[in-house]
Amino acid sequence: MDEKNFVITIARLFGSCGRELGKLLASKLGIAYYDKELRWEAAKSAGVSPEFFEKYDEKFPRFLSGMFSFAMGYQPYNFYSGSTSISDDNLYRAQSDFINKIAAGHSCVIVGRSADYILRDHPRCVNIFVHAPMDECVKRIMTRGDKPTKEQARAMAEKTNKLRANFYNFYTDKTWGDAKTYDLTIDSSLMPMDDVAEVIMDYVRRRFDVNR
Repeated sequence: MDEKNFVITIARLFGSCGRELGKLLASKLGIAYYDKELRWEAAKSAGVSPEFFEKYDEKFPRFLSGMFSFAMGYQPYNFYSGSTSISDDNLYRAQSDFINKIAAGHSCVIVGRSADYILRDHPRCVNIFVHAPMDECVKRIMTRGDKPTKEQARAMAEKTNKLRANFYNFYTDKTWGDAKTYDLTIDSSLMPMDDVAEVIMDYVRRRFDVNR
C-alpha cells in the first residue's frame, strides 16, 4: 500500500445527493470513484450475473439458492460459490475483497456498500455520512427519472433508507446513520454542493497532509 494513498467512504440518505458529492470529490481531488462499478467487479469475482448481484445490492441479507442467471450464460465457478448456489455472506465477501483491493492500490472515493466498516483498519480512510431533511430529499427525488410524486418519492426514500440500514446493521457491529459510526456527518442542504465538497477536502488535507 502506498503510504500517500487515502480513501473517502460515503454513506448517505436516499435523496441527500451523496452520490453526486462523491463524484464531485473524486473529480476535484483527481482520484478514482467507485459506486455501481463495485457490483460488477464483485459479481465477476463471485461468478454470478451482474444483474443478479445488483438485485441484492445493499439489501437485507437472505439465503440465496439456485438463482444464478443461467439465461445470461453465467455459471458459478470459483471458491465463493463452488456449486450452483451462493449465500449472501459470500456475495458480501466478494464485494469486501474487491473494496480492500482497490483501497490498497490507489486513492479513491467509495459510495455505500459498508465500505467504512470494511476499511475500518485502513490507516488513511475518512468515513462520511451525508444527510438532509426528509423534505429536501423528497424534492430532489422528485426531479429524478420518471419524476415521482411527492408521496411516491417519500415512500422510495423511506424504503431505501430502511434497506440500507438493515444491510449495514446486519453485517457490522455499528449503526447506520449514527454519528459515532463516522468521522464526519454533513447536511448537504445547508450549502451548495461545491462548498460541501470543499469542507470535506479541507478535512482530508489537514488530517492526512494531502496536497491536492
